[in-house]
Amino acid sequence: MKKRIVPLGQETKPSDDDLWLDLGALAEVEISSEDPEYPIEAALIPGPDTGWRAAAPGQQLIRLRFSPPQKVTRIQLHFEETKVTRLQEYVLRWSPESDQPTSEIVRQQWNFSPTGATVEIEDHEVKLPSVAILELLIEPGSGTQAIASLRRMRVA
Repeated sequence: MKKRIVPLGQETKPSDDDLWLDLGALAEVEISSEDPEYPIEAALIPGPDTGWRAAAPGQQLIRLRFSPPQKVTRIQLHFEETKVTRLQEYVLRWSPESDQPTSEIVRQQWNFSPTGATVEIEDHEVKLPSVAILELLIEPGSGTQAIASLRRMRVA
């Protein structure tokens, strides 16, 4: 039996697993490309832990369309690269309406190295009251071996 002593007046918080949105049920996804062996569902929906991978090198876009719009307070991204040394940049953008331009949330760069930094996990706390569009733009780096991938994306 698990137990925990909680002082009076202190509320218990739900676990992390209770907070994440069910992207499979709440969002339609648009992607610029996809390797059939690494489909986008593997990065967005709990289950197979293979993640998503682009079909070809170059900049890639993952767009989530929420209907109805969702309140978003947290976006967690997990990238992994074990084979190629590369500088990756990603941009997260959002829009409250599907027909309005997106606004940038964050722009981040990371250096992957097979002999050192192979994993990047970013946890962004945001206050977005009504998100219709959430976009992740990935620039995997230059070179023919630099292919965009995403191990996991979770949204709360």
